[in-house]
Parts: sequence; C-alpha cells; structure tokens
Amino acid sequence: HSHRRGPRADMVPEIAAAVGFVSGLLRTRGCVSEQQLQVFSGALREALTEHYKHHWFPEKPFKGSGYRCIRINHRMDPIISKAARQIGLSLPQLYQLLPSELTLWVDPYEVSYRIGEDGSICVLYEAAAAKASPSSSSCGMLTCKNQLMLGRSSPSKNYIMTVSS
Repeated sequence: HSHRRGPRADMVPEIAAAVGFVSGLLRTRGCVSEQQLQVFSGALREALTEHYKHHWFPEKPFKGSGYRCIRINHRMDPIISKAARQIGLSLPQLYQLLPSELTLWVDPYEVSYRIGEDGSICVLYEAAAAKASPSSSSCGMLTCKNQLMLGRSSPSKNYIMTVSS
C-alpha cells in the first residue's frame, strides 16, 4: 500500500458510529422504513465524509471539533436535514423523530454525544490506541468531558491512587 498516509487517516469507524447513532434514533420511532434508513445512512455518511474531509486531524484529534460537531438545538443540523430530505422526511417530522437538544461530537478516535443541554456525555465509539495526553485537552469543555468519563469508570480506584501517591 503505497498510499498509506501515516496513522489512520480515514474517518470510517467514527463516521459509521455517528451515522449509526442518528439512524438508530430514527429507527426507534418506527415510522421510517429500513429501506429509507439505508438511503438516509448512505446520504449522511457521504455528507459527513465530504464535510470533514479537510477538517480531520488524527494527530490533533480536537482540532476542528466545533466544525465537526453535529447539533440540534431548535435548529436542525443542515447535514442531517439534507440526508433526511433524500428519504422525504420534512423538518417538522425530523423534529418529532430526533431529540430537540442533541450534540454529537465526531472526533478522530472518539465519537460522543449529549442529549439535552446539561445531559451527561456518552461515548459511542472510542479507539483504544488513541489516548491523547492530558495537556492536549486544554479546552475547558474537554477537560470537563474527561472528568465525566473518569467519573464513570470506577472512581474509588482513581481516588485511592491519587491519595496514596
């Protein structure tokens, strides 16, 4: 493979996780057929791949995170609405099918989402290989996100370690 560009440059698993999540939300309501979901997933996957093409930095996973973030907050994310139009879903229908407050972060090696403005952040996809050093997440939101993530794994263990060291 002469065309390999260093550490994994593709976005396939991350985008697949994001697309699967949004399609899954549509599926649970049951008014979208499997065939429509397939078309929707394909359209969304293409749109995201295109949208992220020049905004994907595996060596700096958080660079461009805001640009890649998919948001629904009383305004439907244009990428989602475009994919939904391909299967004939109108905006009002989308608003009924999807949470009114949803943030989906699609970053290299990690895809996470939050439903509601103060909901907790859930990780959908995480590549084991990439554990960014704490210094790289200087942005306040990310550190708080990391704390949430730490808090979810057993806190007792971490506490003991910090106390005894």
